[in-house]
Amino acid sequence: MQIDLIKGHGSGNDFLLIDEITNSYSFSEDERAELATLLCDRNSELGADGILFIMKSNRADGRMRVFNTDGSEASMCGNGLRLVARYICEMRGLSVAVIETMKADLKVSKQADIYPNVTTYQVEISPVSFRLGDLPLNLNEPNLINENIPELSQELTFSALAVPNPHLISIVETEQLTSGVQKEISEKVNNPNELFPDGVNVSFVKSLDEESIYVNTFERGVGFTNACGTAMSASSLVTCLQGINNVDEIINVYNNGGKVQCVVHENDENYYIDLIGNATYLYQAKVEVEWGLKTFEVSSKESFAEQQTYEKLQAEAQAFLKIAGL
Repeated sequence: MQIDLIKGHGSGNDFLLIDEITNSYSFSEDERAELATLLCDRNSELGADGILFIMKSNRADGRMRVFNTDGSEASMCGNGLRLVARYICEMRGLSVAVIETMKADLKVSKQADIYPNVTTYQVEISPVSFRLGDLPLNLNEPNLINENIPELSQELTFSALAVPNPHLISIVETEQLTSGVQKEISEKVNNPNELFPDGVNVSFVKSLDEESIYVNTFERGVGFTNACGTAMSASSLVTCLQGINNVDEIINVYNNGGKVQCVVHENDENYYIDLIGNATYLYQAKVEVEWGLKTFEVSSKESFAEQQTYEKLQAEAQAFLKIAGL
């Protein structure tokens, strides 16, 4: 079977985009999972953090489904949504659109470049829930905001929320970022355990200068990643709850893949977050997949020139983090 795809990234979080709107592809659920594990393998010619299936929607401008490298489906992906937003908007000639995701229909829009000549989109991150049952997290309390979980650490405090992906967030200092404790905790809660039966994304967050934070994320189903859009959004919200940053103000969020901006909004004690960042295309390719053999071959690949410009943003972000001691 021949499949056309585009590889792109948001903050270095890279994905393969497969268009099911203009192509007549028909995948079973098993085939979607198999494609994700096959094509996203980092030892293959492609490799990625996941596949974004772009589909028709009966109620929105398009639909996004996200499959991780392990074949599991994610309910949301903020960095991936920016890529889907770009694809849908360019395909339909729109500057504002609505994308159907697993949990909600989300507004997306083309924005002024976050860095000169870096294609930029804003996407809505919602719904937000602090109910532990929505993660799920098995603790005998309704929510967890800046509290201890003794089973995980005697020193760190955590906040738990679903956006709608489940996130466990801790505000830390530099020495805790480099200590290896994040890896230890992340592996514990993403292997069989009583606290998080479905696993959870784990982020360590360091406050930098005014209105700037650094977020490092272990992503459920992926591992440590350059960036996780929903994690950066959830982390921004947590810093607002703790008085580090302010609602309705731009927060510069640095990550290992670059930089995005988040704006937290509150409406009658309900929150949503605007995530603003790059939607960069790397190349387009044609792939021949042999289902029975579980193999594939790249028959053609054509690169875009966008990455060179993005690397300037990335270098500037890395220089800022170096000054901050990270």
